[in-house]
Amino acid sequence: MARLIGIGVVLLILLQFLGGSAIWRVLGFGDDLHINGAAVQVAEVPDRAGEGWLAYGGDAGGNRYSNADEITPENVDRLEVAWSFRTGALDDKPAESLSRVAFQTTPILVEGALIFCTQFNEVIALDPGSGAEKWRFDPAVPTDSRPANQYTCRGVSYWRGESENDGACSSRIFMGAVDSRIIALDARTGALCSGFGENGAVSLEPSVDLRWPGEFQITSAPAIIGDTVITGSSIADNLRTKAPRGTVFAFDAITGEEKWSFNPVPQSDDDPAFAEWSDNAAQATGHANVWSTISVDAARGLVFVPTSSASPDYYGGNRIGDNRYANSVVALDGETGAVVWGFQTVHHDVWDYDVPSQPGLYSVTRDGRVHDIVAQTTKTGMVFVLDRDTGAPFLPVEERAAPQGAVAGEVLSPTQPFPVATPLIVPNTLEPRDAFGLTIWDKMACARKIRRLRREGLYTPPSLQGTLAYPFTGGGANWGGSAFDPSRNLLVVNMSNIAAYMRLTERTGDEDRVETIEDGAEYAPMEGAPYAMERSPLLSPLGLPCSPPPWGVLAGVDLSTGEIVWRTTHGTTEDLAGGLALKFGTPTLGGPIVTASGLIFIGAAMDDYLRAFDVETGEELWKGRLPAGPQATPMTYVHDGKQYVVIAAGGHARAGTKIGDYVIAYSLPE
Repeated sequence: MARLIGIGVVLLILLQFLGGSAIWRVLGFGDDLHINGAAVQVAEVPDRAGEGWLAYGGDAGGNRYSNADEITPENVDRLEVAWSFRTGALDDKPAESLSRVAFQTTPILVEGALIFCTQFNEVIALDPGSGAEKWRFDPAVPTDSRPANQYTCRGVSYWRGESENDGACSSRIFMGAVDSRIIALDARTGALCSGFGENGAVSLEPSVDLRWPGEFQITSAPAIIGDTVITGSSIADNLRTKAPRGTVFAFDAITGEEKWSFNPVPQSDDDPAFAEWSDNAAQATGHANVWSTISVDAARGLVFVPTSSASPDYYGGNRIGDNRYANSVVALDGETGAVVWGFQTVHHDVWDYDVPSQPGLYSVTRDGRVHDIVAQTTKTGMVFVLDRDTGAPFLPVEERAAPQGAVAGEVLSPTQPFPVATPLIVPNTLEPRDAFGLTIWDKMACARKIRRLRREGLYTPPSLQGTLAYPFTGGGANWGGSAFDPSRNLLVVNMSNIAAYMRLTERTGDEDRVETIEDGAEYAPMEGAPYAMERSPLLSPLGLPCSPPPWGVLAGVDLSTGEIVWRTTHGTTEDLAGGLALKFGTPTLGGPIVTASGLIFIGAAMDDYLRAFDVETGEELWKGRLPAGPQATPMTYVHDGKQYVVIAAGGHARAGTKIGDYVIAYSLPE
């Protein structure tokens, strides 16, 4: 993604000297994305809400909220590094592997230790006060598997049995690995729990033979409900129509025996979803996998899975119909895997608009009552807010007519769902007159590119001519998800604002089988479909996005009304333009957290900073320099009466940010 913002440094320096807001407006950098408001307190939060950080998302519902309040808007500018730890995970790894790493982990605080996983699935426990290593486990994953979705591990999960026995493996750490294993470790020592599966691990079995080992992997932390551990999988996109199925697996947390599975693509005509797929879909398609983080409501016994598109992403003639349960939030019974309800965010997806982030299980105060809801952020820039028990919209959603005129063999949905109350957080239309450029020639080149594309707004179908994709396949929102301030009903989410194009080309005969493909590659074969696909960010001759800045935004949304309370630019060009820090925003990977004192902490941008924002207004209050890219979600905790904020700083090789192996903790000085 670094090439998204390969900025002409000399021109930027000249532009900086020119200065003035009028210059930015001429170049397309307006104030239309900035909303100034103030989120107000509407509810008291129980003292124990957000205590600790027991799961990847802070809690099982992904609130990413902490009741820690020692660090405040008034003193946050005094933060300093408390300790720094280097994992050593990149040492002695092949260069090819290092070109595919992304350090996206968020530690959890359990059993008196900060526990996290590295890019190559090592699990490390640190002392929370000093950062000293307590134990380490290396599963020795292969470093030549060429994973389609990077060598990455976003987090680990914690389970503790109901027995008062404190023996070996009475509490466990579960991790999904790049070689598609679920691994169980003793939470106190890091030793394998040999009674789980085969010597401490269970391997997921893909439904078809893989083309190469990295076609199928696990990147997100498993979910835990009772004595059940649940995982999805990450699968290479756009290789073939008959691809591995996106099955969700549930295992006994003690023995590793499979308890149930759920396949979003119906396998028989007695499945209620079968009518919304073509009759041969079970044989002709795969995926609809759950590659992001699963949420759990233990009190209701429900598991909430965010599903992706069926294969391949850009042609659905082999899967005609709405493709129910693909591109959806699906609530499953945690004991049986039976579907309780599902809500589809995109009908018959041919744009790669997966549901990319953990469903947020939040409690919203409205009209003096507390409502349990599910908030789902999306790649399209939309936020869907649903009743947690039924899946019915808590904030209204309507079906709107969608563009038609697809390629031969394709059958599009005539409508798509749109939230009524919440405007799009990032735009979805781009006209030649809107093109961005540092010079008039750059701007004109972008305008020409845009003019050549089909661009009837969101859901313009892929075409032989070429179609504008805005937001691009990286979002809008992505796996970093959102945070929630329960005292203000405020959803905090970061989104990217980048345009791309996609183009279909007719296949001629039986092209050779493809034995490897990179997610995000400019060309993908879509074997079994009548078309291949190419896609790329829409860039100017200088390598800048053709969409006007800001290219990254942070927003606060009132979930009781859907109102966007505030929205602001997130990130600068400092580490993309030789130190010149222009506030254009950058694409983001990672998410925010919120504290009870009224602070948002977030990295995610493509400059190497951890930042703090005011949760009421979105004003940036502080930033701390990091030694590598912060493409991860931070966390916070209290240890011996002192609050710490921790982030993994290790970058994202394909995005072009600086890679590394750091875990950095900040605190106030003594």
